[in-house]
Amino acid sequence: MSTERAPRRPDVTTLELVGGVEALHVDLHDYDERWPVLYREHEQRIRAALAGHDVGVEHIGSTSVPGLAAKPIIDVVVTVDDITAEEDYLDALLAAGYQLRTREPGHRLVRTPERDAHVHVYERGAAAVHEYLLLRDHLRTDAADRDLYAETKRALMTAQWDDMNAYADAKTDVIVAIKARARAAREL
Repeated sequence: MSTERAPRRPDVTTLELVGGVEALHVDLHDYDERWPVLYREHEQRIRAALAGHDVGVEHIGSTSVPGLAAKPIIDVVVTVDDITAEEDYLDALLAAGYQLRTREPGHRLVRTPERDAHVHVYERGAAAVHEYLLLRDHLRTDAADRDLYAETKRALMTAQWDDMNAYADAKTDVIVAIKARARAAREL
C-alpha cells in the first residue's frame, strides 16, 4: 500500500465570495466568558466532522483574547495538509452544518447559517495562520496593545460599513503595528 499523495492540484486563482458583499450589522460586545465554551463546541464539531484527517484547530480572533471586546463571532482556524483537496474537508464541514462563504487562493471560509462562527481553513504551515496566532498570543499578554486594539475597533464601529471586509481592512494599520511589537517582544 503506497502512502504517496496524489500530485497537488492547482489552487483557485480568484476570490469566490458566495452571496456577494455583505454589510456589517454586528456590534462590539464586552468580553464574554462563554466565548471559549462556544469555541470548544465548534472545535468538537469540526474534529468530529474531520475524524480520520490530521487537522489543527485553534481559536483565533478577538473572541479568543480574554478581556477584549469583540463582535460575537467565534473565529476558528483549521489547518489541513492540502487546501486544494477540498474532498478531504469541505464536504464534511458542509455536512456538519457550516456554509461555504469564501474560496480564494490558500484559504476557504465556512460559517454557521447564523453567522456567529467563522471557520478559516488554511494549509498547514500557511503564513496567515502564524500571523493569526502571533496577534492572538500577543494580545493575550499585552494589556496596552489589547486596549489600543479595542479602542480602534470601537472607533471604527461608529461608522456604517457596507462591506464587512472594508471594516476588517480599516484595522490593518493598527494590526500591523501591534504585530511588529509582538515580533520585537519575541526577540527579547
